[in-house]
Amino acid sequence: MTVIDNAIYAGGRRVASPQTLGRTADEQASHGGFAWVSLAEPDADQLAVLARQFDLHPLAVEDALVGHQRAKLDRYGDTLFLVLRPSEYEEPTETVRFGEIAVFVGQRYLIVVRQRDDPHFSGARGQIEADAAVMSRGPMAVLHAILDRVVDNHAPVVNGLENDIDEIEAQLFSGDPAVTKRIYDLSGEVMEIQRAVRPLPSMIAGIQDELDARYGDEAEVLELRRSLRDVQDHAIHVLQRVDEFRATLSNALTVHATLVAQRQADTALAQTEQTKKISSWAAIIFAPSLITGIYGMNFEIMPELQWPWGYAFAIILMLGFGVALYVIFRSRSWL
Repeated sequence: MTVIDNAIYAGGRRVASPQTLGRTADEQASHGGFAWVSLAEPDADQLAVLARQFDLHPLAVEDALVGHQRAKLDRYGDTLFLVLRPSEYEEPTETVRFGEIAVFVGQRYLIVVRQRDDPHFSGARGQIEADAAVMSRGPMAVLHAILDRVVDNHAPVVNGLENDIDEIEAQLFSGDPAVTKRIYDLSGEVMEIQRAVRPLPSMIAGIQDELDARYGDEAEVLELRRSLRDVQDHAIHVLQRVDEFRATLSNALTVHATLVAQRQADTALAQTEQTKKISSWAAIIFAPSLITGIYGMNFEIMPELQWPWGYAFAIILMLGFGVALYVIFRSRSWL
C-alpha cells in the first residue's frame, strides 16, 4: 500500500504536494485547478479518506479496493469510474502480463489506483505531467493521456502474439506434440486481451458523451474529442486484429485435430496391414504343421503309412497347401 504521488495542478503546472491524503481536498480548494492522486494497492483506510473528501461512491470504492474487475466505465453522479487493463508482452517467456488500474475522474480531481502490476505504466505520470498543454486542460485531458498510453501499449503485445501464431504453422505440420498446449495457452492470452480491449471503444464513446454534457462545444473540448476519437480508432484496430487471432487459433486447433486424427488413422491402418501379414503367414505355417502333427502321432494304422510314396506325398501336400494359401493372401493384398 503506497501513495505514489499526490499533487495539485493549476495552470498546467504542479502548485502543491499535500503531505497527507487528508489535506488533498483542502489544498485543491485553496489553489484551484485539480488534484491528481496515484495509489498502489491501497488499504481501505486510504481510500476511505479520499472517498470522504471527494464524495466517491461506495460501490466504486469497493471495486477499486478489491480489484480483479473487468474493463468498464461507470458513472456515479459527476464522477466517472473506469477500470483499465494495461498489458505487456514478455519476450523471454512468450507470455502476456496484465495489470489493473482503477480511475476516478471528477471536475476537480483524478484518482488512479493500481490494484495489480501495471506493465509499462510506472513512468506514465512523469511523462504526462511534463506536458503542460495536457495538464492545463484538466482531469479529462489527463484521462485521455492515460487511455492513449494503455491502448498504445497493447500494440506491441498484439505484435508479439502475431509472431507466436505465425510460428504455430510450422509446429502444426512438423508433428510437434507441444503445439496443442501452445495453441491452448495462446488462445487464453488472446481471450484475455479481448476482454481488456473490447470495452474500450464504448468506454471512450461514453467519455465523449460526458464531455458534451459538461462542456458543450468549447474549442478545447472539441480538440479533446478529436484526440479521444483517435484513441478509439486505435482501440478498434487492436480489437480487430485480436479477433482475427482468435479465429486463426480456432482454425489451427481444427487443423491440428484433423492431422492428429489422420496420423491415428494411418497408424491404425499400418497396424491392420501388419496384422494381416502376421495372420497370413501363421495360416501358411499352420497347414504343414497340422499334417506333420498328425503323422507325428505314431499310430500303426495311418493313411499311406505303408505306401512307398507316402513321404513324398505328404511333403508335396504341405507345400501345396502353403503355396495355395500364399497365392490367395497375395491376391487379396494381405501379403
